[in-house]
Amino acid sequence: MQVNARCHCGQLSLFAQIDPQKVFVCFCTDCQQLSGTAFRTVVPAIQGTVQVQGDVQHYTKTAESGNRRVQGFCPVCGSPMYSKTEGDTPAYVLRVGVLEQAGALKPSVKLWQRSQWPWVERLPEVTGCEHQELF
Repeated sequence: MQVNARCHCGQLSLFAQIDPQKVFVCFCTDCQQLSGTAFRTVVPAIQGTVQVQGDVQHYTKTAESGNRRVQGFCPVCGSPMYSKTEGDTPAYVLRVGVLEQAGALKPSVKLWQRSQWPWVERLPEVTGCEHQELF
């Protein structure tokens, strides 16, 4: 599946191919801290298909496994776009929230559930509203 993404301010865009059956929800503490929320939804890009247009800022994080992951984000608005391995042929993992096709991508696996916050499973029980009328 062809996907495309834009950061919040529109300065940075991305195009790639993905397998829509490989969408993951990640509860690792790195994803929690780097996204500022309880989890992050991600999808690996098919090797060699990622094209990035615009300026991108990188931050390299050493994971619990010892692997180094390069985080790519917009230097203007801060939107996280992807992570990738280091090297000449990086393996990219895209941030689903910035993809134009995000609504069509259904997660198939939850990763790092040992770090999942206890209230996440109760979200369907929480009162909701269309905008901010309850806030």
